[in-house]
Amino acid sequence: HRPKGHPEIYPLVLTTKTQEIFNCRIDEDVTDEQPYKLIKKEDIFEDLRNRAAVSDFHPVKKIVQEYPGNELLLVYDKDFKYGLNFYLIATEEGKENYLNPPEVPEEQEEYKEHIPEDVYIYKPPVSKPWVSLGSEKEIEEESVTESTKQITYMISRKRSEFGAPIKFSDQNASSVKDAYIECTAYPDKNFTLKQLEKDVGMQVIPQIKDISTQTKWTYPKNATTQYYPREFSEEEKETLKQSKPLVDFLNNASVSVEIALQQNEIMNTFIDDWKYLAEEEGTFGDKTDTYLKEYQSFTDLHSPMEKMITCVSWHPTIYGLIAVSVAVRLSFEDRVHFSDKLLLQPSLILFWSFSDPIHPQLMLESPDDIFCFKFCPSDPNIIAGGCINGQIVMWDITAHADRIENIKAGGSRSKRATLKPMFLLEPESNKEAMYIRHCAVSSIENGHKKVITDIHWLSDTFEINRMGSVFENRSGICCQLVTCSADCTICFWDIRPQKPLTPQTTEKKKEESIEIPFDVPSTFLHLDLSWKPLTKVRLSKGETSLDHCPTKISLNEDHLLCKTQAQSKTEKAEEMNPYHNLESGMANLLKPIDDFCTKFFVGTEEGEVIYTDWKMEKDPETGRLMSKKPVSHHTIHDGTVHTIQRSPFYNDIILTVGGWNVAIWKEGVMTGPLLQSCCAPKRYTSGHWSLTRPGVFYIGREDGYIDIWDLLEKTHEPAQSQNICITMITYIKPWIFSSKQQFIATADYYGTLHILEIPWTLSRPSTNEMASVNHYFEREVKHLEYVEQRKKIREQEKKEMELEMAKKKVKTYQKSKEQMQAELKMDYENYLELEKTVLINLGLIKVTEKGSYMEVM
Repeated sequence: HRPKGHPEIYPLVLTTKTQEIFNCRIDEDVTDEQPYKLIKKEDIFEDLRNRAAVSDFHPVKKIVQEYPGNELLLVYDKDFKYGLNFYLIATEEGKENYLNPPEVPEEQEEYKEHIPEDVYIYKPPVSKPWVSLGSEKEIEEESVTESTKQITYMISRKRSEFGAPIKFSDQNASSVKDAYIECTAYPDKNFTLKQLEKDVGMQVIPQIKDISTQTKWTYPKNATTQYYPREFSEEEKETLKQSKPLVDFLNNASVSVEIALQQNEIMNTFIDDWKYLAEEEGTFGDKTDTYLKEYQSFTDLHSPMEKMITCVSWHPTIYGLIAVSVAVRLSFEDRVHFSDKLLLQPSLILFWSFSDPIHPQLMLESPDDIFCFKFCPSDPNIIAGGCINGQIVMWDITAHADRIENIKAGGSRSKRATLKPMFLLEPESNKEAMYIRHCAVSSIENGHKKVITDIHWLSDTFEINRMGSVFENRSGICCQLVTCSADCTICFWDIRPQKPLTPQTTEKKKEESIEIPFDVPSTFLHLDLSWKPLTKVRLSKGETSLDHCPTKISLNEDHLLCKTQAQSKTEKAEEMNPYHNLESGMANLLKPIDDFCTKFFVGTEEGEVIYTDWKMEKDPETGRLMSKKPVSHHTIHDGTVHTIQRSPFYNDIILTVGGWNVAIWKEGVMTGPLLQSCCAPKRYTSGHWSLTRPGVFYIGREDGYIDIWDLLEKTHEPAQSQNICITMITYIKPWIFSSKQQFIATADYYGTLHILEIPWTLSRPSTNEMASVNHYFEREVKHLEYVEQRKKIREQEKKEMELEMAKKKVKTYQKSKEQMQAELKMDYENYLELEKTVLINLGLIKVTEKGSYMEVM
C-alpha cells in the first residue's frame, strides 16, 4: 500500500522486538521532536538473513536492495497519516527533502495546512524540440497575400483654408453634370464558375407501359337502369303476411318511423348549420383568372332624382360606346303623386364612352321613361324605344354620328352637362348639353295602353302584312318592329308611310302641317303622333275571356349582325340614306316566302313560356281576324319571365329566366324544357348567353350577384357566383371587343352601370365545346322522348290491367247451369250436416239410431 502522490514513501509495521534491534523505540529513540531514524542498509540485510520472512522489512526487501545509498530514512508516523506506525523513504531526493525542507512563506504554510496530502501537484511540461509535419505549407497556401501594388494618395489643402467655416446644401444629382457615378454590375467571363460535379439521384423502377382505351368520357352524369322486379307468388305473400316475425317487426318499427317522419316535417336534419352560419363574401380571392374584373363604371351624377337602369345596349360599330335607358325608381302610386315634378325632368337614354366616365356623350329625350330600346341592324343611327305609357319613340342621330365616332378623351368635360326643364331649353343650350329630341312618337289611342316590356327589329330579309303572312322585303332594310306590352298584346309596326284609306285634300294637309324644329330631323315625320300598329296579336287563355300578359319575346331571326362602320360610310358617300326615302320600295310587288317559320316564343308575367304563331286566322262564326291558339304552353317559372333569348350558336335553343329558376328549351320539342334548374336562394332578374362559349350563360340576381353557368362543368347548379353590387341587377349585356378582350355590362337598381372584363377561361371556348354542348342537348331531347314513351307505355299497361280486372268480374257471373246446380247441391248437403250435428248436441236424436233424423221428427 503506497500513498497517492508520494511514490517514494513505503509504510511499515515495526514490532517492539524490531524496534529494540534497530534502536527505534517509540517515545524513547523516536519522539515528536525527532521522529526519524537513519538505519544502515547492512543492518537490514543482516536482519533479513537472521529472521528471513519473519522480518518486518521483508515486504520492502527489493526496495532496500535497489536503494543507491548506504542509509535509509525511517520515519515514525504518530498520526498514522499513511496507515501504519512507520514509513520508509526509498529515494535519496526524498530523504534530503525531509531532512532539509525548503523555506516556505508563512502565508503558504497556513494554506498548506488546509491542503490534503493526496491532492495532485501540477508539474509544468518540459519543452521538446519542434518537428515539422507539413502544416506550415498548408498555412502558407491558405493565407491571403496582396498581389496588387498599393496606391498612395496625397490630399493637400491650402494653409489659409484651415479652420474656415463649412456650409452644406442640397443638390439635385441628376441636374448637375458628373455629380454621381453609377457602378453597375456586369458579367465577367474571367470569373465564371464551371460546375464540375453534380449530385443526381437515380432509382431503378419496373418497366412502364402506356395503355389506353376508346371509352369516351366527357363528364359524369347520373344514369338509371330499368329492370323487372322479382316478386313473391300469391302463396308466399299470404304466408309472409301471417308470419309472426313480420308482425313483430312492424309493431316495433312503426313507432320509430312515425317519430322520424314527424322530425322530417318539423326540421331538415340534413342541413349544414356551419355553412349557413355566415354569408359567403363575394371577394375575388386567389382565382383572379376565373372571375369577372371591374373595368369601369358609369353613374349619372347630374340627375336630381333617383333613377334605375332599365335597358342596356352596346353601340354596334363604335368601340367603347354604350347606351342605357334610365327610369325613375317610383311605384305607380308615387308616379301619380309626383307627376308634376316628373314633367319638369326629361326622360333620357344616355350614351356613355370609355373615354369620359362622368359626362354622357349624347342624351336622347323621350316623352316618358324608356323601358326597352334597340339599335336598328341596318343603320345604327336609327334607334327605337318603348315607353312606360305604351308609346314607341324613334330617334335619328345621323347628324351626331361624326361626333360620337371621333370621341376624344376629355372633349366633353369643358362644359358640364346640367339637366334643365324641357320648356327652358333653348336651341343653343340644347346643342351644348347634347340633348337630342325624338323624331316620332306613336299614336296614344291606337298603340299599347301599358308599359312596353320588349321591342325587336324584324330582319331586313322579310316583311309581314296585316294577316301575318311573310313576304320578301321590298326596301332591303329593316322597316318593321315587334313590341309586347303589359296590356296583353303583341304589336307589329311598319315605319314606312302607309297609304291612307281615304284621300285627303290639300287644305286639310295644310291645316295639319306642323312646323318642325330646326334641330329635329324629318326622317320619321310622317309617323309622329299618327303611327298605328300594322297588326295586333293576343294570347288567349282558351276557354276564359282573359289573355296572357307577355313580358319578353324571341323571334326566329332575332340574332342579327349589324353592318360594319366602313360599309355604312361608303353607303353614305355613294347614295342617300335609305331611311330618308322610305317610299322608294313601296311600289314593288310583294313576293311571298314559302316555308317560313312564323312561330315564336313568349314569356309572360305569370311565369309561363308560350310557343305560338303570329299569323292571323278568320273566325268561322264572325269572320273577324283572330290570333291562333298557342302551339305549346308550359308553366315552368314561378315569377315574371325577365329574359327569353336564343343561343348565338344554336338557333333552336332558347334560354328563359324568371322567378327563382332558369330553363333551356329546344324549338320543336313540345314536351318540356331540356334543362330546368332548382330554386335559387335569391330571385333571378336578368340573363344572357355568352357570345363566344356555347355552354356558358350569365344570370343576374336581386342581391347583386351574378351566377355563371357552365354546362360542360355543372348542369344542376352555377359553376361560380360573384358579387357585383349591393342591389338588384336589372340588365346584363356582354360585348366582344377583340379575340383577346371581352366585356359584360351589368346595370343595377341604383342607376350604376358596371363594365366588367370577362376572363380568358370564360371567353375562350375549348376545342370541342360546340360539339359537346350539342351532344348534351341531343341526349336531353332523347331523354324527354324516352320519358314520354314510358308515360304512354304506363298508361297502356294501366288500361290493360283495368280490362283484366273487368274480365275477372264478368267471369264470375258467366258460370254454366251444371256448375251452379253442383254448387247448390253442395251447399244443401253442408246445411243438412250442420243441422244433424246441432240436433245430436241437443239430444233430440241418437247417433246409434239408423235412418234419417227427419223420421224422428
